[in-house]
Amino acid sequence: MSTERIYDAVVEVAARRRPGSSSWSHLDVGAGNGQLVKRFRDHFQARSSACDYTGELMRLPDQKVDIVNLNQEAFPYPEAAFDMVTATEVVEHLERYREVLRDLHRISKPGGLVILTTPNILNLNSRLRFLWFGFWNLFGPLPVRHSALYSTGGHINPCSFFYLAHALIDAGFDDVELDFDKPQRSAIPKLILLYPWIKLFGALAFRREQTRFHTISPENAPLVRAMNSTSMLLGRTIVVSAVKSTATAASRPSASS
Repeated sequence: MSTERIYDAVVEVAARRRPGSSSWSHLDVGAGNGQLVKRFRDHFQARSSACDYTGELMRLPDQKVDIVNLNQEAFPYPEAAFDMVTATEVVEHLERYREVLRDLHRISKPGGLVILTTPNILNLNSRLRFLWFGFWNLFGPLPVRHSALYSTGGHINPCSFFYLAHALIDAGFDDVELDFDKPQRSAIPKLILLYPWIKLFGALAFRREQTRFHTISPENAPLVRAMNSTSMLLGRTIVVSAVKSTATAASRPSASS
């Protein structure tokens, strides 16, 4: 399940990136009790489909849920079926998220929009927890052999913005944009204290990667720079959106917040 603020952020991104659109064919992955489906119906008159690992959570009486275990199965939909796909708080539960994103590309229409959310493991609170404890926020020690993959305890895939954006582009999506649900106020004092050091050592590391290891190129540089942005250091949940390209040639990635 997501939070109200995450749902609000997804609706805001959809409205900004598809202004004036209505009657979309929409798929909500990990639809839960149907809150986001209802919002898309109310805001956009979307024709929504829902899929999840179970239908028992759904509370909308007229909404069918297609049962699929994305850790083992592909989506049960034909190619180019949806104008819009949303997946809130799903990626962190997936064993093979890159393969799932490639399948999302298959079922999206050319020009279709995909919106994903996942915990921001790179905010300051999470970075410091990793420094002290070795685990990101919302990603703690898992029970061995008894992990409930679909609960918070099933957060098995901590995925930062760079790798999620890279996976989307690698799958064939374009125009990657970065948003957040809200800032974490508790991180603001830490940001004031640590920001000069983050900027200094981040710039030195960037230059070293660029000149010595040659890992940074004009194509991925915007994604790398976003990793230490103020929004990244404060944001609670990342909201990553991308468009299925209508062109055959690959476009260069972008990152905005």
